Amino acid sequence: MYLSRLSLTNYRNFLSLELKLPPGLVFIVGDNAQGKSNLLEAAYLLAIAKSYRTNVERELIHWSAQKPAATLGGQPAQQTIIHGEVEQQGGRLRIIVGLRVVSEAGAGGALGEKQIRVNGVATTAAGLVGRVNTVLFAATDIELVHGPPAHRRRFLDILISQVDRAYLRTLQRYQRVVMQRNHLLRLIRDGRSSPDDLDFWDSELVKEGTALVARRSQIVQQLAPLATRAYTGLAPEEEMSMEYQPSVAAEALAGALPSQRAAEIKAGMTLPGPHRDELGLTINGVLADTYASRGQARTVALALRLAEAALLRQERREEPILLLDDVLSELDPARRRHVLEEAAGYQQALITSAEPAALRDMPVKPAATFTLQKGQVELRSPV
Repeated sequence: MYLSRLSLTNYRNFLSLELKLPPGLVFIVGDNAQGKSNLLEAAYLLAIAKSYRTNVERELIHWSAQKPAATLGGQPAQQTIIHGEVEQQGGRLRIIVGLRVVSEAGAGGALGEKQIRVNGVATTAAGLVGRVNTVLFAATDIELVHGPPAHRRRFLDILISQVDRAYLRTLQRYQRVVMQRNHLLRLIRDGRSSPDDLDFWDSELVKEGTALVARRSQIVQQLAPLATRAYTGLAPEEEMSMEYQPSVAAEALAGALPSQRAAEIKAGMTLPGPHRDELGLTINGVLADTYASRGQARTVALALRLAEAALLRQERREEPILLLDDVLSELDPARRRHVLEEAAGYQQALITSAEPAALRDMPVKPAATFTLQKGQVELRSPV
Protein backbone atom coordinates (compact mmCIF):
# COMPACT_ATOMS: atom_id res chain seq x y z
CA MET A 1 0.00 0.00 0.00
CA TYR A 2 1.35 3.41 -0.91
CA LEU A 3 0.17 6.94 -1.64
CA SER A 4 0.87 7.63 -5.31
CA ARG A 5 -0.75 11.06 -5.61
CA LEU A 6 -1.58 13.89 -3.20
CA SER A 7 -3.51 16.90 -4.42
CA LEU A 8 -4.35 19.84 -2.14
CA THR A 9 -6.59 22.84 -2.74
CA ASN A 10 -6.96 25.67 -0.20
CA TYR A 11 -5.40 23.50 2.50
CA ARG A 12 -3.51 25.27 5.30
CA ASN A 13 -0.62 27.10 3.60
CA PHE A 14 -1.17 25.37 0.23
CA LEU A 15 -3.41 27.18 -2.25
CA SER A 16 -2.76 24.44 -4.76
CA LEU A 17 -0.42 21.46 -4.77
CA GLU A 18 -0.08 18.42 -6.99
CA LEU A 19 2.40 15.80 -5.81
CA LYS A 20 3.22 12.43 -7.36
CA LEU A 21 4.88 10.05 -4.93
CA PRO A 22 6.79 6.82 -5.54
CA PRO A 23 6.89 3.79 -3.26
CA GLY A 24 9.91 3.53 -0.99
CA LEU A 25 11.49 6.11 1.30
CA VAL A 26 10.39 9.64 0.42
CA PHE A 27 12.20 12.51 2.15
CA ILE A 28 10.55 15.91 2.47
CA VAL A 29 13.10 18.48 3.60
CA GLY A 30 12.86 22.18 4.32
CA ASP A 31 13.18 24.79 7.03
CA ASN A 32 10.71 24.95 9.88
CA ALA A 33 7.25 26.50 9.27
CA GLN A 34 7.26 25.72 5.55
CA GLY A 35 4.42 23.15 5.59
CA LYS A 36 6.15 19.78 5.97
CA SER A 37 3.87 18.70 8.81
CA ASN A 38 0.88 19.94 6.81
CA LEU A 39 1.69 17.44 4.05
CA LEU A 40 1.78 14.51 6.46
CA GLU A 41 -1.37 15.75 8.16
CA ALA A 42 -3.11 15.77 4.78
CA ALA A 43 -1.96 12.21 4.07
CA TYR A 44 -3.25 11.16 7.51
CA LEU A 45 -6.61 12.79 6.81
CA LEU A 46 -7.04 10.40 3.91
CA ALA A 47 -7.02 7.55 6.44
CA ILE A 48 -9.24 8.79 9.28
CA ALA A 49 -10.75 12.07 7.97
CA LYS A 50 -9.50 13.89 11.07
CA SER A 51 -6.47 15.97 11.87
CA TYR A 52 -4.04 14.74 14.49
CA ARG A 53 -3.10 18.33 15.31
CA THR A 54 -6.40 20.13 15.89
CA ASN A 55 -10.06 19.53 16.60
CA VAL A 56 -10.96 22.86 14.97
CA GLU A 57 -11.37 21.96 11.32
CA ARG A 58 -11.48 25.60 10.24
CA GLU A 59 -7.74 25.68 10.92
CA LEU A 60 -7.26 23.32 7.97
CA ILE A 61 -8.84 25.77 5.55
CA HIS A 62 -6.65 28.30 3.76
CA TRP A 63 -7.50 31.84 4.88
CA SER A 64 -8.65 32.78 1.39
CA ALA A 65 -11.40 30.12 1.51
CA GLN A 66 -12.71 30.87 5.00
CA LYS A 67 -15.60 33.14 4.02
CA PRO A 68 -18.89 31.31 4.68
CA ALA A 69 -21.39 30.91 1.87
CA ALA A 70 -23.77 33.35 3.57
CA THR A 71 -21.30 36.22 3.07
CA LEU A 72 -20.83 35.37 -0.60
CA GLY A 73 -24.35 36.29 -1.67
CA GLY A 74 -25.52 32.70 -1.33
CA GLN A 75 -22.84 31.44 -3.70
CA PRO A 76 -20.99 28.28 -2.70
CA ALA A 77 -17.86 29.01 -0.69
CA GLN A 78 -14.51 27.78 -1.91
CA GLN A 79 -13.72 24.30 -0.72
CA THR A 80 -10.66 22.85 0.88
CA ILE A 81 -9.97 19.58 -0.90
CA ILE A 82 -7.57 16.80 0.09
CA HIS A 83 -7.43 14.31 -2.76
CA GLY A 84 -5.28 11.22 -2.70
CA GLU A 85 -4.77 8.08 -4.74
CA VAL A 86 -3.64 4.99 -2.89
CA GLU A 87 -2.33 1.88 -4.61
CA GLN A 88 -3.12 -1.35 -2.78
CA GLN A 89 -3.59 -5.05 -3.41
CA GLY A 90 -7.26 -4.67 -4.29
CA GLY A 91 -6.66 -1.84 -6.76
CA ARG A 92 -6.48 1.94 -6.64
CA LEU A 93 -8.45 3.96 -4.10
CA ARG A 94 -9.36 7.56 -4.92
CA ILE A 95 -10.16 9.40 -1.72
CA ILE A 96 -11.47 12.95 -1.46
CA VAL A 97 -12.02 14.82 1.79
CA GLY A 98 -13.68 18.21 1.27
CA LEU A 99 -14.16 20.95 3.86
CA ARG A 100 -16.22 24.11 3.53
CA VAL A 101 -17.23 26.93 5.87
CA VAL A 102 -21.01 27.25 5.62
CA SER A 103 -21.94 29.77 8.31
CA GLU A 104 -20.59 31.88 11.12
CA ALA A 105 -20.87 30.50 14.64
CA GLY A 106 -20.14 33.56 16.73
CA ALA A 107 -16.97 33.95 18.74
CA GLY A 108 -16.47 30.19 18.80
CA GLY A 109 -15.50 30.06 15.13
CA ALA A 110 -17.48 28.84 12.15
CA LEU A 111 -19.71 25.95 11.29
CA GLY A 112 -18.36 23.78 8.52
CA GLU A 113 -19.33 20.83 6.45
CA LYS A 114 -17.25 17.82 5.52
CA GLN A 115 -17.74 15.55 2.55
CA ILE A 116 -15.89 12.28 1.99
CA ARG A 117 -15.83 10.20 -1.16
CA VAL A 118 -14.07 6.92 -1.92
CA ASN A 119 -13.93 6.03 -5.62
CA GLY A 120 -16.70 8.55 -6.21
CA VAL A 121 -19.05 7.13 -3.58
CA ALA A 122 -20.03 9.30 -0.60
CA THR A 123 -19.17 7.87 2.80
CA THR A 124 -18.65 8.89 6.43
CA ALA A 125 -15.50 9.15 8.51
CA ALA A 126 -16.40 5.82 10.10
CA GLY A 127 -16.81 4.34 6.63
CA LEU A 128 -13.36 5.60 5.63
CA VAL A 129 -11.39 4.29 8.62
CA GLY A 130 -9.69 1.02 7.78
CA ARG A 131 -9.66 1.56 4.02
CA VAL A 132 -6.16 3.04 4.11
CA ASN A 133 -3.83 2.13 6.96
CA THR A 134 -1.33 4.74 8.09
CA VAL A 135 0.99 5.07 11.06
CA LEU A 136 1.94 8.59 12.05
CA PHE A 137 4.80 9.67 14.31
CA ALA A 138 4.80 13.35 15.29
CA ALA A 139 6.79 15.44 17.75
CA THR A 140 3.68 15.66 19.94
CA ASP A 141 3.79 11.87 20.40
CA ILE A 142 5.83 12.48 23.53
CA GLU A 143 2.38 13.02 25.05
CA LEU A 144 1.79 9.29 24.62
CA VAL A 145 4.13 8.97 27.58
CA HIS A 146 3.91 12.20 29.57
CA GLY A 147 0.35 13.14 28.64
CA PRO A 148 -2.93 12.09 30.28
CA PRO A 149 -4.38 8.58 29.84
CA ALA A 150 -6.78 9.88 27.17
CA HIS A 151 -3.81 10.14 24.75
CA ARG A 152 -2.92 6.50 25.25
CA ARG A 153 -6.54 5.38 24.93
CA ARG A 154 -6.81 7.30 21.66
CA PHE A 155 -3.66 5.58 20.40
CA LEU A 156 -5.23 2.20 21.08
CA ASP A 157 -8.62 3.18 19.66
CA ILE A 158 -7.20 4.42 16.34
CA LEU A 159 -4.98 1.36 15.99
CA ILE A 160 -7.79 -1.12 16.72
CA SER A 161 -10.24 0.77 14.48
CA GLN A 162 -7.85 0.36 11.55
CA VAL A 163 -7.60 -3.36 12.27
CA ASP A 164 -11.25 -3.96 13.12
CA ARG A 165 -13.95 -1.64 11.79
CA ALA A 166 -16.54 -3.32 14.03
CA TYR A 167 -14.55 -1.99 17.00
CA LEU A 168 -15.05 1.58 15.79
CA ARG A 169 -18.81 1.09 15.70
CA THR A 170 -18.74 -0.35 19.23
CA LEU A 171 -16.63 2.59 20.42
CA GLN A 172 -19.05 5.09 18.90
CA ARG A 173 -22.03 3.36 20.53
CA TYR A 174 -20.22 3.31 23.88
CA GLN A 175 -19.44 7.02 23.65
CA ARG A 176 -23.09 7.79 22.95
CA VAL A 177 -24.16 5.66 25.91
CA VAL A 178 -21.75 7.51 28.24
CA MET A 179 -23.00 10.88 26.97
CA GLN A 180 -26.67 9.93 27.48
CA ARG A 181 -25.96 8.34 30.85
CA ASN A 182 -24.06 11.40 32.07
CA HIS A 183 -26.99 13.61 31.08
CA LEU A 184 -29.36 11.35 33.00
CA LEU A 185 -27.11 11.31 36.08
CA ARG A 186 -27.20 15.12 36.17
CA LEU A 187 -31.00 15.07 35.88
CA ILE A 188 -31.19 12.60 38.79
CA ARG A 189 -28.84 14.76 40.85
CA ASP A 190 -31.09 17.76 40.22
CA GLY A 191 -34.21 15.82 41.16
CA ARG A 192 -35.64 15.81 37.65
CA SER A 193 -35.42 12.06 37.01
CA SER A 194 -35.45 8.76 38.88
CA PRO A 195 -32.46 6.45 39.51
CA ASP A 196 -34.56 3.64 38.07
CA ASP A 197 -34.17 5.29 34.66
CA LEU A 198 -30.50 4.26 34.72
CA ASP A 199 -31.28 0.56 34.31
CA PHE A 200 -31.44 0.63 30.50
CA TRP A 201 -28.28 2.72 30.13
CA ASP A 202 -26.45 0.54 32.66
CA SER A 203 -27.13 -2.56 30.55
CA GLU A 204 -25.99 -0.76 27.39
CA LEU A 205 -22.83 0.47 29.12
CA VAL A 206 -21.98 -3.06 30.26
CA LYS A 207 -22.64 -4.57 26.83
CA GLU A 208 -20.56 -2.10 24.82
CA GLY A 209 -17.95 -1.52 27.51
CA THR A 210 -17.27 -5.23 27.97
CA ALA A 211 -16.64 -5.61 24.24
CA LEU A 212 -14.20 -2.66 24.24
CA VAL A 213 -12.21 -3.94 27.21
CA ALA A 214 -11.94 -7.42 25.72
CA ARG A 215 -10.71 -6.16 22.34
CA ARG A 216 -8.25 -3.70 23.85
CA SER A 217 -6.83 -6.39 26.10
CA GLN A 218 -6.38 -8.74 23.15
CA ILE A 219 -4.63 -6.12 21.02
CA VAL A 220 -2.28 -5.02 23.81
CA GLN A 221 -1.23 -8.64 24.32
CA GLN A 222 -0.20 -8.71 20.65
CA LEU A 223 1.30 -5.22 20.70
CA ALA A 224 3.41 -5.52 23.85
CA PRO A 225 6.14 -7.85 22.51
CA LEU A 226 6.34 -5.82 19.29
CA ALA A 227 6.83 -2.62 21.29
CA THR A 228 9.43 -4.22 23.54
CA ARG A 229 11.35 -5.44 20.49
CA ALA A 230 11.14 -2.03 18.80
CA TYR A 231 12.39 -0.26 21.92
CA THR A 232 15.30 -2.68 22.30
CA GLY A 233 16.34 -1.87 18.73
CA LEU A 234 16.49 1.83 19.64
CA ALA A 235 17.82 1.54 23.21
CA PRO A 236 19.42 -1.91 23.70
CA GLU A 237 20.61 -1.06 27.21
CA GLU A 238 17.04 -0.65 28.49
CA GLU A 239 13.85 -2.70 28.58
CA MET A 240 10.39 -1.33 27.92
CA SER A 241 7.14 -3.06 28.78
CA MET A 242 3.46 -2.21 28.44
CA GLU A 243 0.29 -3.44 30.11
CA TYR A 244 -3.38 -2.75 29.58
CA GLN A 245 -4.93 -1.54 32.83
CA PRO A 246 -8.75 -1.42 32.70
CA SER A 247 -10.40 0.71 35.37
CA VAL A 248 -12.74 -2.25 35.90
CA ALA A 249 -12.23 -5.76 34.57
CA ALA A 250 -14.71 -6.66 31.84
CA GLU A 251 -16.37 -9.33 33.94
CA ALA A 252 -16.70 -6.93 36.91
CA LEU A 253 -18.21 -3.94 35.11
CA ALA A 254 -21.83 -4.95 35.77
CA GLY A 255 -21.16 -5.27 39.48
CA ALA A 256 -19.24 -1.99 39.70
CA LEU A 257 -22.14 0.20 38.57
CA PRO A 258 -24.52 -0.36 41.54
CA SER A 259 -21.71 0.10 44.05
CA GLN A 260 -20.77 3.49 42.53
CA ARG A 261 -24.26 4.79 41.77
CA ALA A 262 -24.38 7.28 44.65
CA ALA A 263 -20.95 8.67 43.74
CA GLU A 264 -21.92 8.90 40.07
CA ILE A 265 -25.12 10.80 40.82
CA LYS A 266 -23.21 13.22 43.03
CA ALA A 267 -20.55 13.75 40.34
CA GLY A 268 -23.03 13.78 37.46
CA MET A 269 -20.81 11.52 35.39
CA THR A 270 -20.08 7.87 34.64
CA LEU A 271 -17.16 6.71 36.79
CA PRO A 272 -16.30 3.07 35.91
CA GLY A 273 -15.74 1.91 32.35
CA PRO A 274 -13.24 1.80 29.48
CA HIS A 275 -13.34 5.59 29.10
CA ARG A 276 -11.10 5.61 32.19
CA ASP A 277 -8.72 2.79 31.24
CA GLU A 278 -4.95 3.17 31.13
CA LEU A 279 -2.07 1.80 29.09
CA GLY A 280 0.77 1.33 31.53
CA LEU A 281 4.29 1.92 30.15
CA THR A 282 7.48 1.14 32.03
CA ILE A 283 11.23 1.39 31.38
CA ASN A 284 13.32 -1.03 33.39
CA GLY A 285 10.30 -1.58 35.63
CA VAL A 286 9.83 2.13 36.38
CA LEU A 287 6.72 4.07 35.35
CA ALA A 288 7.54 5.96 32.17
CA ASP A 289 4.93 8.68 32.60
CA THR A 290 6.47 9.71 35.92
CA TYR A 291 10.18 9.09 35.53
CA ALA A 292 11.12 8.92 31.83
CA SER A 293 13.40 11.64 30.50
CA ARG A 294 12.40 13.50 27.36
CA GLY A 295 14.74 11.32 25.31
CA GLN A 296 13.34 8.13 26.80
CA ALA A 297 9.77 9.30 26.29
CA ARG A 298 10.46 10.09 22.65
CA THR A 299 12.02 6.64 22.21
CA VAL A 300 9.01 4.96 23.83
CA ALA A 301 6.65 6.88 21.55
CA LEU A 302 8.65 5.88 18.49
CA ALA A 303 8.69 2.24 19.63
CA LEU A 304 4.90 2.36 19.99
CA ARG A 305 4.54 3.63 16.44
CA LEU A 306 6.90 0.99 15.03
CA ALA A 307 4.96 -1.66 16.95
CA GLU A 308 1.70 -0.24 15.59
CA ALA A 309 3.03 -0.54 12.04
CA ALA A 310 4.18 -4.12 12.64
CA LEU A 311 0.80 -5.08 14.08
CA LEU A 312 -1.12 -3.54 11.18
CA ARG A 313 1.08 -5.41 8.71
CA GLN A 314 0.51 -8.62 10.65
CA GLU A 315 -3.26 -8.24 11.03
CA ARG A 316 -4.14 -6.68 7.67
CA ARG A 317 -1.54 -8.59 5.64
CA GLU A 318 -0.76 -5.36 3.86
CA GLU A 319 1.87 -2.82 4.83
CA PRO A 320 0.67 0.49 6.24
CA ILE A 321 1.99 3.82 4.99
CA LEU A 322 4.48 5.32 7.45
CA LEU A 323 4.29 9.07 8.09
CA LEU A 324 7.29 10.13 10.14
CA ASP A 325 7.31 13.83 11.00
CA ASP A 326 10.67 15.13 12.19
CA VAL A 327 11.44 11.66 13.49
CA LEU A 328 15.24 11.95 13.15
CA SER A 329 15.78 15.03 15.30
CA GLU A 330 17.15 14.34 18.77
CA LEU A 331 18.39 10.93 17.63
CA ASP A 332 22.06 9.99 17.45
CA PRO A 333 23.42 8.62 14.14
CA ALA A 334 23.02 4.96 15.20
CA ARG A 335 19.36 5.41 16.07
CA ARG A 336 18.73 7.43 12.91
CA ARG A 337 20.18 4.58 10.90
CA HIS A 338 18.01 2.08 12.76
CA VAL A 339 14.81 4.08 12.17
CA LEU A 340 15.55 4.47 8.45
CA GLU A 341 16.30 0.77 8.11
CA GLU A 342 13.00 -0.06 9.83
CA ALA A 343 11.12 2.39 7.61
CA ALA A 344 12.73 0.93 4.49
CA GLY A 345 11.06 -2.38 5.34
CA TYR A 346 7.66 -0.90 4.41
CA GLN A 347 6.37 -0.19 0.95
CA GLN A 348 6.29 3.55 1.57
CA ALA A 349 7.46 5.94 4.26
CA LEU A 350 7.15 9.73 4.05
CA ILE A 351 9.80 11.30 6.27
CA THR A 352 10.13 15.02 6.97
CA SER A 353 13.25 16.73 8.21
CA ALA A 354 14.56 20.25 8.75
CA GLU A 355 18.10 18.82 8.84
CA PRO A 356 19.16 17.55 5.40
CA ALA A 357 22.59 16.75 6.81
CA ALA A 358 20.97 14.13 9.05
CA LEU A 359 19.98 12.20 5.93
CA ARG A 360 23.41 12.10 4.36
CA ASP A 361 25.77 9.16 4.68
CA MET A 362 22.95 6.82 5.62
CA PRO A 363 23.04 3.27 4.23
CA VAL A 364 19.38 3.54 3.16
CA LYS A 365 18.78 5.82 0.19
CA PRO A 366 15.47 7.45 -0.71
CA ALA A 367 13.32 6.76 -3.73
CA ALA A 368 12.78 10.53 -3.96
CA THR A 369 13.62 13.70 -2.07
CA PHE A 370 11.42 16.78 -2.18
CA THR A 371 12.33 20.24 -0.95
CA LEU A 372 9.62 22.46 0.47
CA GLN A 373 9.78 26.22 0.71
CA LYS A 374 6.89 28.65 1.21
CA GLY A 375 4.31 26.13 0.15
CA GLN A 376 6.18 25.15 -3.03
CA VAL A 377 7.45 21.58 -3.47
CA GLU A 378 10.30 20.68 -5.76
CA LEU A 379 11.68 17.23 -6.61
CA ARG A 380 15.43 17.09 -6.38
CA SER A 381 18.13 14.44 -6.67
CA PRO A 382 18.35 11.86 -3.89
CA VAL A 383 20.32 12.91 -0.83
